[in-house]
Amino acid sequence: MTLNVGTFDRVFRLVLGVILLVAPFVSGLAMFENTAITVVSLIVGGVMIATAAMRFCPLYRIFGVRTCKV
Repeated sequence: MTLNVGTFDRVFRLVLGVILLVAPFVSGLAMFENTAITVVSLIVGGVMIATAAMRFCPLYRIFGVRTCKV
């Protein structure tokens, strides 16, 4: 598995992932009263954090995108 997520992309994914994981529980937004939206937010947030941690994004590989210099 070759690295394809650069530093800026990695930090962005990490921050967005944390926001998506925390938002349903602390935001009080009406949209999170829907269970499906809460579940999707948690799944997407987890995937964002995982791809940031592994520095590998399967969709980037499919489309031939690479944001790292290595």
